[in-house]
Parts: sequence; C-alpha cells; structure tokens
Amino acid sequence: MLLVPSISILNGKIVRLTGTDHDKETIYKDSPIDLAKKFEDHGIERIHLVDLEGARAGKIINYHILELVAGYTNLDINFTGGLHTDGDITKAFESGAESITASTISVYNKELFKDWIMSYGREKIALGADVLNGNIRVGGWQKETKIDLFSHIDYYYSRGLKYLKTTDISKDGTLEGPSYKLYEEIIKKFPNLHVFASGGVRNIADFEKLNDLGVHGVVFGKAFYENKITLNDIDQFIVKM
Repeated sequence: MLLVPSISILNGKIVRLTGTDHDKETIYKDSPIDLAKKFEDHGIERIHLVDLEGARAGKIINYHILELVAGYTNLDINFTGGLHTDGDITKAFESGAESITASTISVYNKELFKDWIMSYGREKIALGADVLNGNIRVGGWQKETKIDLFSHIDYYYSRGLKYLKTTDISKDGTLEGPSYKLYEEIIKKFPNLHVFASGGVRNIADFEKLNDLGVHGVVFGKAFYENKITLNDIDQFIVKM
C-alpha cells in the first residue's frame, strides 16, 4: 500500500481545511518544497498536490508550485484542482505532474474525461469521487450533486478506469477514522480498481487496517500536520511493507 501525503496549496502556502468549510483554514509553516523534500527523505515516493485556488476558480493556478516541487524532488506528483480543459491538463503535465486526479470534469463533461483516459493512458488519469451522504460533491466540495457514488464509479470502471481516489467528506480533517465500510464495499464491487482512500486517518493503526482491506494507497494530511503521525512512524510503516 502506498502512503501518499496530501499537500494543499492556497496563496502559495500549505493549508488544511475541514470538510466543506472553506472559511476555516489552518496555515502551516513549512514551504511546499521543504515539506515535500522531508517526505522524500523518509521514503515517500508519491505526494498528492492540491491546487485549492484552482479548484475554486475552475482552472489550474498553482502550476508554479508544481514546477518547483517537481524540480527539487524526485517524487511522483499526483496533481489535482482546476483541471477542466485540455489546456489545464497539458499545463499540469508540462509542469511536472506524474499523474492527475480530476473530479468536477468527470461530472460535467464525461466525454472529455473519457478522452483523457484514452489519450494519456490509465496510469496517468485518476478519478476523484468525493462523497457526502452517498452523493458526489464537486468544485472543491462546494457544489452538491444528486449523483450516486457507486453509479459514478461504475460508469468509468466499465470504460477502463484503473485509479480511484475517494474521500468521505464527512470524515475529512476530523481525525475520527476512515470510512472502512465504504472502501470495503468499493473494493468488493470493483475488484480491479486501484483505490486510494482519503479522509479521517488518525494514526498508523489506520494505515494498517486500510492495508488489510486491500486499498492501493492512502492519502493523508491532517494527522501528519497535527503530529498524530510522525516521520518516524512513516519510516517504520514503510520498512514493514
């Protein structure tokens, strides 16, 4: 199982939000580059870089941060936020993204998202399907839809989707534990899907339980920023893997 730290960028700084409340943000002192290098030094191979401004604006904005992290580390960078056009995704890859995760476009322009999977390949394009009360949310989680999570996943799974990142928004930033039953059900219904779990991770024990469930990777943030998971914990878990 891959450990994938999430670094969310707003105004050039690392921030954390809780659920859909974008009025309450915590700013962290590390620069994105310094933190990415710390992760790399402790065995992390991939990070999830979130362009919060891009998600709100509907276009990629923080590509310069992506360029810097890609230039100063050897990390695989999965980039997300504001990827709505061919120009956006081209900019992301040109700026150093190894892969991208897109959510809003998968709801509003299914043909374009399918084209991305075909054009760039299944290894490069992940579906972001973030959910609250069973339905997909988009636009940085600010916009509700009536789209059922499992129907949405199935549409792309039947068309060759390989990677899925799902966040239970009600769990995000709460440090109350992941939605184990949700991931178990996804894996059962879509056995060939590589699932990245996100939201609610508290500690290494959560990593271990998610690994036992068979998820492909876990995306985590607040537990690290609040020192519930340390770099030493990450070292130990990676050694055991």
